[in-house]
Amino acid sequence: MISGGCHCGAIRYEMDTDVQHHALCHCTDCRKATGAPAASWALVRNDQIKITGTPKSYASSEGAQRMFCGDCGTSLFYVNETIFPNMIDVQSATLDNPAAIPLQAQIQTAERIDWMKNLDALPSFNRYPGME
Repeated sequence: MISGGCHCGAIRYEMDTDVQHHALCHCTDCRKATGAPAASWALVRNDQIKITGTPKSYASSEGAQRMFCGDCGTSLFYVNETIFPNMIDVQSATLDNPAAIPLQAQIQTAERIDWMKNLDALPSFNRYPGME
């Protein structure tokens, strides 16, 4: 089991590391919901996760619910019983140790922001430039 939670700590969870998939999603919905250029998702069965606290939710598309912390706004979970029955997608960047589950794929790349395609070609800094 591994743990994670929101930025302020109001929502915590423990989940199994045996995930159905772990993917980086580039879709517009994920970008709008998170404010990030992509979102990483680890899919587990409902019985493989224990959530402490009560996330808020909203219908983000037909059949889909996105859940987040109502205090700090951290995006946490996604459920869609039509596509993933009895499963929950966990935003894996909210894990205390996100590297614990290897990333398996990138999905929805048709919607990927163009500048995300060649990140390795950009200058890279260990910390904010000038503050290293």
